[in-house]
Amino acid sequence: MKPKSKILIIAGSDSSGGAGIQADIKTVTALGGYAMTAITAITAQNTKGVFGVTPLSPKDIEKQILVTCADMKPDVVKIGMLHSSQVILSVLKVIKKIKRKIILDPVMIAKGGSKLINKSAIKTLKKKLLKESFLITPNIPEAEVLTGVEIKNTKDMIKAAKFLIKIGAKNVLVKGGHSKSNLLEDVFLNNKEFKIFKNKKIKTKNTHGTGCTLSSAIATFLSCGKPLKRSCELGIKYVNQAIRSNLNYGKGHGPINHLNSIKVKQKFL
Repeated sequence: MKPKSKILIIAGSDSSGGAGIQADIKTVTALGGYAMTAITAITAQNTKGVFGVTPLSPKDIEKQILVTCADMKPDVVKIGMLHSSQVILSVLKVIKKIKRKIILDPVMIAKGGSKLINKSAIKTLKKKLLKESFLITPNIPEAEVLTGVEIKNTKDMIKAAKFLIKIGAKNVLVKGGHSKSNLLEDVFLNNKEFKIFKNKKIKTKNTHGTGCTLSSAIATFLSCGKPLKRSCELGIKYVNQAIRSNLNYGKGHGPINHLNSIKVKQKFL
């Protein structure tokens, strides 16, 4: 089967395969797209935590993007972990030349709690990259860092989303996966549209890589011609199915099953 679109993924590598570049590639492939990559950092991690992060230089990251895009133009760009201000500015400089829609997943903290980005990089992301992105997909802790809003409920999520729009975001999806409620709510917002996606919480510890997976799924649906709000809806459905499969690999926060939805791919697309 010929892929329907090409997605350029700029993110860190996860040696356990549950998140990062590995999760992105699996997601894009499972949903019928063609994944290209620019690795920003190499992490040594498993389901129990992150044991090492080796960042790549801005020049090395930039070269990956330029060489790849000079040969194969992506339809959409998905950005994950960018570990420093220098990397963010370097990536932004190159991405502006490509002129493609950017789905930004502002990865800051690993599932086990390890920090993956420094304070200076957070400020640069907020001031520079956020405004250039078509969609930003923070989870609750990330939205709190970016906005200063303490999020305890859906009302707070909406407040944080509105703040992100106010400071320059075009479209925002605040993910409710960290909520303690049995009903998960994801808040989608822009200057014209507002939607709360509601789903029953699936009780499992195996949710490693859900954020990476969701943003890549949205990027793939969007690249295939789906409207953004519909792409978010379908991406959430894909992730929920992948969680429900409950692989139970590893002794900590295990990965989700990216291949679970291949058989229903045509239903989505």
